Amino acid sequence: MLMSIELILNSVNLNFIAFNKYVWPGKLDGLFFTVFIIAIAAAETAVAIAIIINLYRNTQSIDVESAEDLKY
Repeated sequence: MLMSIELILNSVNLNFIAFNKYVWPGKLDGLFFTVFIIAIAAAETAVAIAIIINLYRNTQSIDVESAEDLKY
C-alpha cells in the first residue's frame, strides 16, 4: 500500500513539473510543490521503515500475516 502511495506522489510530481513548464514557464510554483511532495514522501518512507522495524522486533519476521497474533 505504501508503494502505491509513493507511485501516486511521483506521478503528481511529474504533472506539476510538466504543467509548470508548459502552462506557466516563468513561475516556479510547480517546482516548489514538487520539493514539498518529495519531503512528504521521505517522511512517509521513514514512518514505513519504523513500522517494519517495530514489526520485526515483535515477531522476529516481516511477514504481515504472522503479525495477526499481535492485537493491542
